[in-house]
Amino acid sequence: VVNPNKTVAWGALYWQYFEDLDNIKSFKETPLKIAKKYYKVKNTDKGETLKKITTNNPLKIGDLVTVRLVISAKEDMEFVHLKDLRASCLEPVDVISGYQSSSNCSYYKSTKDVATHFFFENIPQGTFVLEYDVRATNSGNFSNGITTIQSMYAPEFTSHSKGIRVNVGK
Repeated sequence: VVNPNKTVAWGALYWQYFEDLDNIKSFKETPLKIAKKYYKVKNTDKGETLKKITTNNPLKIGDLVTVRLVISAKEDMEFVHLKDLRASCLEPVDVISGYQSSSNCSYYKSTKDVATHFFFENIPQGTFVLEYDVRATNSGNFSNGITTIQSMYAPEFTSHSKGIRVNVGK
């Protein structure tokens, strides 16, 4: 960069690149961590149970899926945003926005077309589990995207989950 003037010039450089969401690895170099897992809801004699989705336990159209988000905070955090991207074959069961609480942590949940957003006023130190349900609506092989968590006051405290694929059979 060359400044042809005798006055000071200010500028910035922003680097953006695109990567397939499936190739993204989880980011763990921060005091704030996030992990995402999917479980198929099965009705048994003992009630509803969660079964890990595997090749022996695949998803089919109409299956109910529980999304489990595990947040780990090494210190107290304030004003945190969590964005959970969703595969296009999964539709949320509960689409009403509002305040909720889980694992001694309260938040505002907002469901949008592509993602579910969680807004926390504070996250105390510890590990917290959030769960919500989606339903498999289309068959095929889909990119699910990642889940991102970031402190709005200290954006250097950020993390994301790894990218995964979702396979839904007929």
